[in-house]
Amino acid sequence: MSRSVNKVILIGNLGNDPEVRSTTGGSRVASFSLATSRTWNSASGEKQEKTEWHRCVVWNTKGTSLADIVEKYCKKGDKIYVEGRIEYRQWQDKENQTRYSTEINVRELTMLGGGRNASGGGGDFDADGASRNRAPAAAGAKGSSGSGGAEFEDFPGALEDADDDLPF
Repeated sequence: MSRSVNKVILIGNLGNDPEVRSTTGGSRVASFSLATSRTWNSASGEKQEKTEWHRCVVWNTKGTSLADIVEKYCKKGDKIYVEGRIEYRQWQDKENQTRYSTEINVRELTMLGGGRNASGGGGDFDADGASRNRAPAAAGAKGSSGSGGAEFEDFPGALEDADDDLPF
C-alpha cells in the first residue's frame, strides 16, 4: 500500500497581528505570517542568521472556532507552535498574470512563551478550537508553591521504580 504525508510543524514568532475576515459563505478565516530563524557560524567563524517567513491560514469550519481564538489571543511577536499541512495555490490576477502562493493550513496551534493574562500560561488548541489539556511534565525539582503545577507528591509511586535496569 502506498501512503503519503503532508505535515508541517513550525515554532516561530508572529510577524504581524492576525488578519481575520469572513467569506461570503459565513466562514471566518485568520491569516498571519510566522517567522522561523536559524543561526550558524560560517567557515570564517562569523555568525550567520537566516529568517524564513511562512504564510499561515486558520479556518473556522463546521462549528470550529480556531480562527476566532487566533483573533482573540494571538498578537504580533507572540511565539507559537503550529501544525498543519502545506498547500500550493495558483491563480490569475487582474492583469492576467499567473500568481503562486504557498500557505500552511493550520490544524493545531499552541501559544508558547507564557501569556498576557494573570495565569501566565499558553494555550493549546486543535482544529475544533477546543483546548487540549496535557498531563503535566515531570520535573526534577519541586515547583514553587502556588504555581498550579503538579508536585511529585501528587503522584505517589512515581519514583518507586528508580532502581530499574535502564542503561542510562
